Amino acid sequence: MRLATILTASGPRLHVRGQSGYVDAASESGDEGLADLSLVLRTGSRSWDQLRGLAAGEGRSVEKSEFAPTLPVPNRILCLGVNYSEHALETGREVPKWPECFVRGAPSVTGPYADLVRPALTERFDYEGELGIVIGRGGRYIPAAKALEAIAGYLVCNDASARDWQRAGTQWTPGKNFDGTMPLGPELVTVDEVDVSDIQLTTTVNGEVRQSARTSQMLVDVPRAIEFFSTFTTLQPGDVIATGTPGGVGMGHQPPLWLVPGDIVEITVEGVGTIRNRVVAEDPKAVLNAWVPAVAPGRNL
Repeated sequence: MRLATILTASGPRLHVRGQSGYVDAASESGDEGLADLSLVLRTGSRSWDQLRGLAAGEGRSVEKSEFAPTLPVPNRILCLGVNYSEHALETGREVPKWPECFVRGAPSVTGPYADLVRPALTERFDYEGELGIVIGRGGRYIPAAKALEAIAGYLVCNDASARDWQRAGTQWTPGKNFDGTMPLGPELVTVDEVDVSDIQLTTTVNGEVRQSARTSQMLVDVPRAIEFFSTFTTLQPGDVIATGTPGGVGMGHQPPLWLVPGDIVEITVEGVGTIRNRVVAEDPKAVLNAWVPAVAPGRNL
């Protein structure tokens, strides 16, 4: 089953991909509890059964501009960093022996085909194509062998980063949390639809392949990511886990290939989907009394 959040006259509403388009789940069923994916994730199996029944419907065609983030307001976004060896090496790091992680907030999310706004306060804006996990049942102390039971499905994400803000200090939070810098979508693809253990991930910029890897190359795979995060926090319905990006990011090139307005970033995860975002400049007039990162000389940026 494939679910998308579509912009309508009534606001963002959950849709099920039907036989020839998208079915408005709440309108078709008469149950407004199916209008919001976050609510569906919290209510459990009955809602999922209703949605599966709607997938047999015809639906309507939807323009790319109508797609909202699959989860417009994620509960949390838990992120793995340097989770591919090649990416660790290209950024001047050793391959980590312990999972590197950080957290994004919901305001950083944007749509799968929306403009990707390059913050006015960075000159080092970078792309990071990733597989995203959406938590369904969740739980605490989940062993890897039972990880799939905690997952609702998968989506594509771009962990776009302001590298100067990320690397100016020892914590990554500022560079990872500018508003609207993480496209999510285009659909949530349920675990029964795709086996993500060894699928292709590709990122292009203006049609040029920049990243190409398979999820089997992850240092911490999907089941172990669930096990790791659930060890120190209870995974809750509506959490998203970003599983890290492979080698080929802009900062890994010499000279670096930073994103500039007009660039088109397209990320495809085999069997899950494709997101496509045009980079635009933030209005510099919006920036007042702003901090500017003082990046230490010699840092690998």
